[in-house]
Amino acid sequence: MSLQLRVYVPEHPLIKHWLAVARDINTPSVLFKSAMTELGRWLSYEAVRTWLPLMDAKVQTPLAECDATFVNPEVPVAVVPILRAGLALLDGAHNILPVASIYHLGLVRNESTLEVSCYLNKLPDRFLPETRILILEPMLATGGSIMMAMKEIASRGVASENIRIVSIVAAPPALQKLSEIYPHLQIYTAIIDEGINDKGYIIPGLGDAGDRAFGT
Repeated sequence: MSLQLRVYVPEHPLIKHWLAVARDINTPSVLFKSAMTELGRWLSYEAVRTWLPLMDAKVQTPLAECDATFVNPEVPVAVVPILRAGLALLDGAHNILPVASIYHLGLVRNESTLEVSCYLNKLPDRFLPETRILILEPMLATGGSIMMAMKEIASRGVASENIRIVSIVAAPPALQKLSEIYPHLQIYTAIIDEGINDKGYIIPGLGDAGDRAFGT
């Protein structure tokens, strides 16, 4: 499969470790949620590495004045967790971006038809065009949910190059759909798996991330 968008799988030992914990069927819900928090933290860290706009300044140390670099506070940053499973990544991501605004987007997939519908949309009517948006979607499987999320965000004035997606497991169908419409998008995921089954679950995946995170 030839992809135009850029998909990063960071070679970080902690990402590999927490992915293994999350995949294990014997991991209890409380530890699974901890694994998701850590994956949200480390993948978000990688995602913002060259993404946040900077500004030069000067600061006064206890001994002398020196050059300094800050994240530009005038450029808005927003985090959009895709409910329900995206909430499991939110604490980790928000620790990396503590001043970011949080906008919830609730999407649900019909398990029979695999069609996606929206039950909660707390996005603003418009974003400033320069806003940086980090989408938290643990499983990029069929692509239905993430395509709906991208459409909602793009319709509010944000270009795809200002959007980054953090996922835990990605599969070719979702990546192919995204690449066809959003070629400038960047995705940060712990792993790319081989495909999905007839029920729309990623194989080998990690099961239903929402159910496992919230013990339902």
